[in-house]
Amino acid sequence: MREYYSITELTREFDVSTRTLRFYEDEGLVQPIRRGRTRLFRPSDRHLIRQIMRGKRLGFSINEIREIIQMYKEPPGEVGQLNLMIKRIEEKREDLRQKRRDLEETLAELDQAEESCVERLVELGVNT
Repeated sequence: MREYYSITELTREFDVSTRTLRFYEDEGLVQPIRRGRTRLFRPSDRHLIRQIMRGKRLGFSINEIREIIQMYKEPPGEVGQLNLMIKRIEEKREDLRQKRRDLEETLAELDQAEESCVERLVELGVNT
């Protein structure tokens, strides 16, 4: 395992901008070592970036990601982190289920509106 990764290497690996990695640093999610103006990321920072990216893909906010990461660093540690992650996943899952119900309802309303328009065009003698 390597000792350090440059910001350029990590931006390429994770397909993010340097600004994104600096933002994660500003938010306290990663703490690269500084040598002058150069940021050197440890393997642990690389792992955290991977976790942050996963959290973002799952729809977690930066604050939620921070909470999960912080839970790992403090008591109750990994068990607490995993339990919190399960809770957050279920919350996200329910949010998505509600969005799906809302979308299905909206699609049904659109279908009804379209059907009404077609019926009215038939009443007006317009071929569709």
